[in-house]
Amino acid sequence: MRVLVTGGAGFIGSNFVRCLLESGSDFEVVNFDKLTYAGNLNSLRDVSGSSRFKNRYKFVKGDICDAFAVEKAMSGCDAAVNFAAESHVDRSITDAQPFIRTNFTGTYVMIEVARKLGIRKFVQVSTDEAYGSRGSGHFTEDAMLNPSSPYSATKAAADLLALSYFKTHRFPVSVARSSNNFGPYQYPEKLIPLFITNALEDKPLPVYGDGLYRRDWLFVEDNCEAIALVMEKGKPGEIYNIGGGNEKANLEVTNAVLALLRKPKSLITHVADRPGHDRRYAIGSAKIKKLGWKPSHGFEDALKATVEWYKDNEWWWRPLKK
Repeated sequence: MRVLVTGGAGFIGSNFVRCLLESGSDFEVVNFDKLTYAGNLNSLRDVSGSSRFKNRYKFVKGDICDAFAVEKAMSGCDAAVNFAAESHVDRSITDAQPFIRTNFTGTYVMIEVARKLGIRKFVQVSTDEAYGSRGSGHFTEDAMLNPSSPYSATKAAADLLALSYFKTHRFPVSVARSSNNFGPYQYPEKLIPLFITNALEDKPLPVYGDGLYRRDWLFVEDNCEAIALVMEKGKPGEIYNIGGGNEKANLEVTNAVLALLRKPKSLITHVADRPGHDRRYAIGSAKIKKLGWKPSHGFEDALKATVEWYKDNEWWWRPLKK
């Protein structure tokens, strides 16, 4: 199977590329990425430099809003998985325009080209943030969407657009909504890599508000395996929630990072809350588990492995923080 992976130089995308290639010789991957600030080919240095993947991996620089470039890269592919997105909530609050362009318009271009080429399976990668906040219990796939930020609103809009193409054109799209990912190669603006790298440099760890905002943490390798399963076995027109089952308050995660690095809690600095900050995200994963998936990594072991990765790979993150 030849798979087009958009945003394949980003955090989850690069891990997904590696997941497919290392799962067996049945996959060839075309990595299509614009290389914005969050796209980094160093995240796939081991892949591009390996003779194992010489004939099974190809990188193409391009923008998902450019239909001509998308069609050229997608030609000959059997499936497409759309990771390409602007994803940092704080940036969307400052300037929503790039999020509207990439997350919504880019998805439209991708689907139109895929439909024209007769792509057999299209996976739209989304987020649990599309559901908004929930005080108790868990969102299932049929829950109402209630996004709170420009970022999550553009992702929700893209999901609805993609699913409308299934209803109208029987376009073979599935939507995967994942909870908060963490792991190697995550750009150090997100909570866990920011706090790990700041702590390594003895810099303050800026915690929003009271630090009691709760998220379900999912190790990136587990998420990639789930998305690969959706690509192979997911039903067109269906949504699949992918949660790690590791609900933690931000302050809990912060303290765990400090403990692993043996750094003092005095590095914690509470800062003014951001606008529209959702209190709690929580999704149920029963549907994806019926396909045969379950997370393989416990939170504590995965966080420890992530901390060790950032300790051992300063060559990757230090230039980004500069």
